[in-house]
Amino acid sequence: MEDKIQNSHRGSKGHSPQVYSFSQFRLSKNWLYLPLTLCLTLWLSACGQPSTSTPSKTNISSPKEDETKLTFFGVALEQFDEVGRPIWKVKAKEAKYTTDKQMGQAESPEGELYQDGKVIYQIKAEKADIKQDGKQLFLQGKIVATDPRNGIVLNGNELEWRPQEDLLIVRNQLNGSHKQLQVTAQEAKVKTREQRVEFSGRVVATSKDPHLQMRTEHLIWQINQEKLFSDRPIQIEQYKDNKISGRSQGNAGEINLKTQIAILQPQTKLEFIDPLMQITSNSITWNIKQENITTNSPIRIFKAAENLTVTANQGKIKIPENTVYLTGNVNAVGEHRQSLKSNQLTWYINKKLLEAQGNVIYHQFEPKLTFQGETAVGNLDTENIVVKGGNSGQKVVTEIVPQENR
Repeated sequence: MEDKIQNSHRGSKGHSPQVYSFSQFRLSKNWLYLPLTLCLTLWLSACGQPSTSTPSKTNISSPKEDETKLTFFGVALEQFDEVGRPIWKVKAKEAKYTTDKQMGQAESPEGELYQDGKVIYQIKAEKADIKQDGKQLFLQGKIVATDPRNGIVLNGNELEWRPQEDLLIVRNQLNGSHKQLQVTAQEAKVKTREQRVEFSGRVVATSKDPHLQMRTEHLIWQINQEKLFSDRPIQIEQYKDNKISGRSQGNAGEINLKTQIAILQPQTKLEFIDPLMQITSNSITWNIKQENITTNSPIRIFKAAENLTVTANQGKIKIPENTVYLTGNVNAVGEHRQSLKSNQLTWYINKKLLEAQGNVIYHQFEPKLTFQGETAVGNLDTENIVVKGGNSGQKVVTEIVPQENR
């Protein structure tokens, strides 16, 4: 035999447990699919010294647990597919095995996971319980798995590699890191061919550019496409200068990290800090980089400072310009129930100025007045509104000035 077994208790007899040293132990290719413990047992039987005496009946008993444990040094665990390509290789400085189970406690294990003969993940740990059955590899204990193709690093306390399913699972205090994203969750399932990671259980993901933090119970990360998907309720916080500048939530969402565009639907709500306003709709496209919000669904905007609520069939908001563009059944309602209806409305937020076009109807309660026209310009909060045009087509200008004592 090429590898030799040396008894570390040489010169003594009848001591247990025995400690054996293997120099880079590997299973030969012909024994590749035999259970690991069977191969170890056969190896020990072939290399051990024959007994010169027959044990008495009084000495016959089931072995104790510590008598079935074998300690080896420089162990290498390897598994190959049907054409001889590796599917995993794990080395350990020291490993303990039991003769009745394919389990082992390994010190400082490290190795590689393969697909089509190429390395797809590098794995290591301080200590690990290792189990292999030819179809899957299972490790427990402070696992670090790194994908050299894209740089993602997954940390956890359990790792499961199922090569026939192209599936790597890391769970138990999962922490994932990448140049684009930091994630904590209960579990990550990696489809290795697709380079897709599925996070589940109290997922918190933080992206660097754009600076967002996302919370959900289920998040899918298409690494190559730089996209995130969630089919569960998701909350997103936007940061500027390490301060929250906006919040959003929806029952599902898609975030493109490359274009910095998020699509939230349905039942979506956005809240911005400056200016302080709330936006709700059934579907919203949020251009995070340009700070634009668009929707083709009915939209509602509430601005607390003026207690102003505006609804419409669809709209677009440009945060840097402090401007809102609304179309279709537009209705702006102020604090005192004064309202301005129109087909289209441009709202200059900082100026508190409304410009309405098409079938304009202005109504106020004190004094109770209603005016109709083609256009209107004014401040709904102060009830200073100028309505122009009429159904007759004549150029009629009506100015409404509120009473001083109300």
